Amino acid sequence: MTPMTDLSNAQLDDIIKKDGKVMLFFTATWCPDCAFIKPVMPQIESKYDQYQWVHVDRDANIDFAQELGVMGIPSFVAFENGKEIGRFANADRKTRQEVESFIDKLEGQPA
Repeated sequence: MTPMTDLSNAQLDDIIKKDGKVMLFFTATWCPDCAFIKPVMPQIESKYDQYQWVHVDRDANIDFAQELGVMGIPSFVAFENGKEIGRFANADRKTRQEVESFIDKLEGQPA
């Protein structure tokens, strides 16, 4: 996982444009729904290690989030070889099962 506080908008742009799979996890320190999912994120990231996981502080990177149309958090946006392949982006609380189901659909696996 790449820490959320260490990346500029330009660095985030570079990360999503590279080859391979990247999963952006948009969050914020004040967000209770983000705090709800954070304890299981290490297990999710380990299970889906084909992705480079990048935690993005939505508030610290508001311009980047707006560019991608992400306002609700927690949200997930997946990229492969520089192209967006899916998103689970809204302001609702997300469970581990919902996040894994989203990723399984990206991978072509039954949810």
